Amino acid sequence: MNTEQPIIVGLDIGTTKIAVIAGRKNEFGKLEILGFGKSNSNGVKHGQVLNIDETIKAIRQALDNCFASNPNLDITEVYVGIAGHHIKSLQTRGDLVRQSNEDEITQQEIDQLISDQYKTYIPAGDQIIDVIPQEFTVDNFQNIVKPIGYGGVKLGANFHIITGDKNAIRNINRSVEKSGLTPKDLVLQPLASASAVMAQEDLEAGVAIVDIGGGTTDLAIFAEGVLRHTAVIPFAGENITNDIKTGLGVLKTQAEQMKTQFGSALSNEAKANAYITIPGLRGMPAKEISVKNLANIIQARMSEILDFVTYHLKQVGMDNRQLNGGIVLTGGGSQLRHLIQLTEYMTGLPARIGFPNEHLAAGHIEELAKPTYSTCIGLILKGYDDYENKRKVFEKEFRKVEVPETLKRSLEAEADVTLDMPATNGEVDVHAQRKKLNNFWGKFKDRLIDIFKEEEDKAL
Repeated sequence: MNTEQPIIVGLDIGTTKIAVIAGRKNEFGKLEILGFGKSNSNGVKHGQVLNIDETIKAIRQALDNCFASNPNLDITEVYVGIAGHHIKSLQTRGDLVRQSNEDEITQQEIDQLISDQYKTYIPAGDQIIDVIPQEFTVDNFQNIVKPIGYGGVKLGANFHIITGDKNAIRNINRSVEKSGLTPKDLVLQPLASASAVMAQEDLEAGVAIVDIGGGTTDLAIFAEGVLRHTAVIPFAGENITNDIKTGLGVLKTQAEQMKTQFGSALSNEAKANAYITIPGLRGMPAKEISVKNLANIIQARMSEILDFVTYHLKQVGMDNRQLNGGIVLTGGGSQLRHLIQLTEYMTGLPARIGFPNEHLAAGHIEELAKPTYSTCIGLILKGYDDYENKRKVFEKEFRKVEVPETLKRSLEAEADVTLDMPATNGEVDVHAQRKKLNNFWGKFKDRLIDIFKEEEDKAL
C-alpha cells in the first residue's frame, strides 16, 4: 500500500441512505478502500437536509459502521456531496488584462480569473458552490483547454457557475460539523458521479451522466472534455416507490421491495400473467399484485424523468452527433430492469450503466462496485484531484526557496539524492529520483519547521 498518499473520505448524504467511504490511492493510481459504512437516511428529503438532528444521527451511525470495518481509521475531514431542488447553474464570461504580455500565462493568473467569478451577481439567498472553467481564450486564440505557457495581452474564459440556497448549504455544513467532522469541500453530486464512472475519452466523446438517486435525478452534460450543463431533476427513486405505494395500495417497504425485485421500466417486457403475493396486514387477506401493473407505474414515472433529460439536452443543443458517448445511467435507480432500453427509446441516444469499479483496486468490497456508490467514490477522486493540484503548486513555489548550500548538502546526504544531478544517457530512474526529491523536500520542510519552533522558544 502507498502510505505516502493521504486517506480521503467521501460522505454521501442521500435521501434514502448515508454512505461514508475512506480510500487511498495505491502505486497504480487505483483506490484502495480502507473503510466503509452506511445507514438509513431519515432527515433528508429530495436531496435537502430538513431535519438536522435526524441527519446527525444517521451520519454518526454510518461513521460508526465505517470505524467498525476498520478501527484504525482517523476521520476528521470529509468531502461532501450536494444536490437538491435548490441547485441552479449559470454561464458567465471573465477576462483578465495581463500586466506583462511577454511572460507566459501562469496558474496564479488562472486562479485569479476563477476567483473573480465569485463576485458574479446571483439572487439574494443563494450562494456560489463551484466555479468551473470551460474554454479559455488568449487574444485571438479560441477554445484553449490549458492556457498555461501561452503568451498574450488578454486572458479570458467561459465559466459554468453552480449555486445553491444558503440555508440548504448551511444545514449540510451544520449536520456534518455537529457529527464531529469538518466539511473539506461541497461537490455537486453529478460531477462526483462523473469522476467515478467516466474516463477522459468519454468526456471528450460527449456524454450525459444521469444519476438517479433516491430524492433527485442529477444531470451533467459533457462535450469535448468540457462541462456544458448541469441540472437537478426533482423526481427519482423515492417518487417511483411512492407511486407504487399509492397506486397498488401497499406499504412503502413493500413497494420498495417490489420495485427492486420485480420492477421493470418497460411494461411490454413484463409478463401479463405474472402476479406478486403480498401478505395481508393484521389478519387481512393476502393481495395479488400484477407485475404488468407494477411495470406500468414504473414506466410512467421513469418516462417523466427521461422527458426532463431530453428537455435539458435540447436546451443546450446537444444532438446525437455531439454526444457520441451517449447516456450513462448511474445511482441506485439505474439498476431497474430494462431502463437502458427505455432510455434509448426516449432519447434516441445509446445508453449504458456506469459502474465505479474502473477506479477501484482489486480486492475491494463487491457491494461498492454498484452504481449506488458512484457519488461517494467520486467524492474521494475529487478530493485527490484537489490534493494533487495543490501539491503541484506547493512544490513549484517551494522549489523557488533559496536553500543555504550547507543545509542543502546535509539534507541531500540524508535523503540520498543530488538536486543538481543531470540525466545522463537517459539512464536515470525518473520514478526513483522523484521519490528521493520528495523525500528531500519533506526533510527540508521539517527542518524549517524545527528552526521556526526554536526561534519561538527563544522568544518566549
